[in-house]
Amino acid sequence: MELLQFILDFLGNPLLVLTEIIRDYGIYIYLFLFLVIFVETGVVVMPFLPGDSLLFAVGLIASTTGQIDIYTIIPLLVLAALLGNKLNYFIGKKFGDFIQSKERILFLKKSHIEDTEKYFAENGGKTVILARFIPIVRTIAPFVAGAGEMKYRTYLLYCITGAFIWVTSITLLGYFLGNIE
Repeated sequence: MELLQFILDFLGNPLLVLTEIIRDYGIYIYLFLFLVIFVETGVVVMPFLPGDSLLFAVGLIASTTGQIDIYTIIPLLVLAALLGNKLNYFIGKKFGDFIQSKERILFLKKSHIEDTEKYFAENGGKTVILARFIPIVRTIAPFVAGAGEMKYRTYLLYCITGAFIWVTSITLLGYFLGNIE
């Protein structure tokens, strides 16, 4: 029951929960943040984690209390987002043929994958970058890119760009707004 309450509290108020984690566990906050971003972007069934609000809260804490180092956390979370998306892409690639051999698996239909293949051929790069800023889509897009057989080299270029822009912009937004009285 305590774990469930922790998850609900974290989803409802990440700033408060992060402050408590820092108080109780100190430097392990970096590992916790890395894992949350990695899991949100890397495990297709975990899109409900609070990526945007988490990044914003991290920036606020870094600017107001200094308990998180902004120069350490941004590269660390960019790396977490990249590794998570890489895992998610390869999960999609691994199961893409299986998904396409079925008419429907859970929320994925064969027609969705086929439509996505066409869409990624035309707009894949923009989609990978913009998906970072849309909850749930940021978790599903890498999976669909892999399942839809978007070329990995192309995917990787846009994935790196998107991860850098997403983590840096939202974290720094929290950081700079945290300095305004």
